[in-house]
Amino acid sequence: MEKALTEVGLWKDLKDRLNAKATGLLLEQQQKLCLARLLPLKPEVILMDEPASALDIGGTRAIEELMFELAGKYTIVIVTHNMAQARRASDECIFMLMGKMVEHARTEDLFLNPTDPRTAEYIEGRYA
Repeated sequence: MEKALTEVGLWKDLKDRLNAKATGLLLEQQQKLCLARLLPLKPEVILMDEPASALDIGGTRAIEELMFELAGKYTIVIVTHNMAQARRASDECIFMLMGKMVEHARTEDLFLNPTDPRTAEYIEGRYA
C-alpha cells in the first residue's frame, strides 16, 4: 500500500489517515487513490475515462503530470472530450464519432493536419 500511495504522490498526505473515508479527500486525491488501488495489480494498460473532468486547473495539471510519470511503466489510454487535454497529454489520438473510429494519428499530426474533414471540424469547434 505504501509503495502504491508513494507512486501516485499520496503517501505523505495520507499515511496518518489510512482509515479515513476516501470521500473526505479532495477530488484530485480521489483520482490519485483510484490509480493507487490499481497499481499493485500491475496492469499493462490503464484506462482513464475523463480523468480530470471535475478538477480545477491545479488538479488537472497534477493528474496529467502523474499520467506522464506513469506512462514510462504503463500504457495509458484516456477518453476525453477536452481537446486541449488530448493535445497536451497524448502521443497518439483517435477521433471517434458515433462509436466509430474516424481517424488515428500521432497527436501533432491529428491536430495540425487531420486527414478527415470531420476531425478538422470537431477540432475547430464547427461540428454540430
